Amino acid sequence: MNERERERTDRGWSYWLIAIALLMMFVLSLLGRVWWCQTGDLSPWSWDIWSSHNSQHLFDPYSLSHLEHGLALWLILHLSLGKKLRGSTLLIVIAFVEAVWEIVENTPMMIERYREVTISLDYFGDSILNSLSDYVMCVLGAVAASRMRWQWSLAAVVALEAVSVLWIRDSLLLNIIMLIYPIDVIRVWQSS
Repeated sequence: MNERERERTDRGWSYWLIAIALLMMFVLSLLGRVWWCQTGDLSPWSWDIWSSHNSQHLFDPYSLSHLEHGLALWLILHLSLGKKLRGSTLLIVIAFVEAVWEIVENTPMMIERYREVTISLDYFGDSILNSLSDYVMCVLGAVAASRMRWQWSLAAVVALEAVSVLWIRDSLLLNIIMLIYPIDVIRVWQSS
């Protein structure tokens, strides 16, 4: 493979990431998701998880969770598949998984599930740009994990979990637990 072919192949994964993001945004628009915060607040971030601005701006406390998605997915897939997939292919798979999650997370059924069993009582789904930001955070997490030893990636996941629990009393792990098997003690603690 000559230098030009290698360069084209190396860049090919970025086109896949963009195509997946565009497809995700198109499907979210078909689901009726708004592009930006309906209240018209132009701030790029919202740090209050209890406000109607949560999941409506580019960044919110759950951005850490999506960074964690990328780190954890890279760890799980890389350690389980070993060298069966090239790094760029693994990144595309992770991006696809995240895009599917963003779509599923914003279906009426899942929005209602969040409202019933988690602390997200006033959750009405993500804006499209928030979902895009979540997607980018996941991809950044995967890229970061691909460039460090697996032990450091695991340490980063643990650190992000701790920061999230201390900051907002929620995290990726708590979210998974509450969606699959809600525990009242956790919900009471998160709400206090």
